[in-house]
Amino acid sequence: MDISGSAASSTLEIKSLQLAKSQQKAEGQATLELLEAAETPKATSANPAIGSSIDTYA
Repeated sequence: MDISGSAASSTLEIKSLQLAKSQQKAEGQATLELLEAAETPKATSANPAIGSSIDTYA
């Protein structure tokens, strides 16, 4: 049984998982930044009556 090969394999696996975790964090942060940038401010009208009724006749 090759113990040193197993330890090296385990080390590579851990490093791979660490890289995947950091990639997920970076993607999550980028997603949050994109969502925050996409938020549009609510448009307000000087006349509050505009848009308060809808014409439903054709």
